[in-house]
Amino acid sequence: MSMIPEVKCRRCGATFSSMRSRCPSCGTRRVTQSGRAPGTTPGTVKGTASYERAETNTKWQMIFGLILVVAVILAVVVMVSTSLAGSDASNKNTVLTPPVVTDYVPIIAEPPTAPPTPTPTVESIKVFFYNDEKTTDFLMHVGDTVNLTAQVLPLTIQGVKVEWSSSDTDYMTVTSTDDLACTVECVGAIPGGVKLTASCLGVEKVLTVYCVE
Repeated sequence: MSMIPEVKCRRCGATFSSMRSRCPSCGTRRVTQSGRAPGTTPGTVKGTASYERAETNTKWQMIFGLILVVAVILAVVVMVSTSLAGSDASNKNTVLTPPVVTDYVPIIAEPPTAPPTPTPTVESIKVFFYNDEKTTDFLMHVGDTVNLTAQVLPLTIQGVKVEWSSSDTDYMTVTSTDDLACTVECVGAIPGGVKLTASCLGVEKVLTVYCVE
């Protein structure tokens, strides 16, 4: 075994004698490790001025930190107390205002009145028995029944109603069946006949019905 220690190249990994300053394989310079122990920091050695200064700085840092924490706590307490006091004051100062009572009565405008619909003008009335217009007097026997229908002129008039009547209901009765029609029944004989009237808006159509046995 060789008495000279060998070292390993830090670049190529080849081993060579520690007596060499360079690697015979790649020529990399060998790094010589120092055998000196690192010196101590003066601030860590008790009894030195640096140590005393370090201790003093540490104490002041702790005192300053405690003062800062206390100041923050006091500030938070003051803020909370102020907010609570303001909330109580606002609740106490709130006064309910009573509603104002006045004698004023609002005037509600009436809706505009629609103009009245003009009354239609009736010119004449015609009476029909089915398609046969009754223009003159006609004859009925006791017990006969006829259905009559009125026609109001002009024909442009809509929604009007014709009123039917008998001058003597003991001998002839008239019953309206709708706005324009009626049923006439002869119930007794009478000399001279009975007047049958159809009227609408002041205009009349009169016929004489002779009731005989």
